[in-house]
Amino acid sequence: MRRQYRAAGLAEPDLAADPYQQFARWFADAVRAAARGVIAEPNAMVVSTAGPDGAPSSRTVLLKGYDEDGFVFFSNHGSRKGRDLAANPQVSLLFPWHPIARQVIVSGTAVRTSTRETEAYFHSRPHGSQIGAHASRQSTVVASRAALEDRYAELAARWPEGTEVPVPPYWGGYRVRARAVEFWQGRENRLHDRLRYVSAPDGGWSVERLAP
Repeated sequence: MRRQYRAAGLAEPDLAADPYQQFARWFADAVRAAARGVIAEPNAMVVSTAGPDGAPSSRTVLLKGYDEDGFVFFSNHGSRKGRDLAANPQVSLLFPWHPIARQVIVSGTAVRTSTRETEAYFHSRPHGSQIGAHASRQSTVVASRAALEDRYAELAARWPEGTEVPVPPYWGGYRVRARAVEFWQGRENRLHDRLRYVSAPDGGWSVERLAP
């Protein structure tokens, strides 16, 4: 169970001026790969958090936006990730683009998005997903699948298709402000390229190469 990577390399002169521009380049490549059926969901990322006891946990969520202010995703604030981030806002994001021999790792701090940004995104979601956000108290124990579906049906009757569903008070977005961003390119003989942007005190970025 071992694959020999033969992709083109990643050299320092080829990097963008900052990690967000570099991410935009690679994300565009991942989207094109998805259009060819190579990658299933290019915006899928693994979010890793740690609670007050230091125990780590990871899950896959979808990236919903990014710019020079950070990477954005949405979730239930009462979920395990939400509780972890409330106690410890340090977070890691991993984009596992294995089919194209690439991955991006973001280390940073999560802050909640504004009410306005949260509302704008929530109301752009499909109606069923809006109802689902109300029906599911994420990460809590449920009696059965039937109980969850009954709750969904009750709320769907309250807010039928075409009506405005309010944003749950326990639901919203997180913006991860990067402290470091690593771009990993698979290479032959496991001599992978690993170039990491690290934030500098003056607001700029330095780049360092890591051994594979």
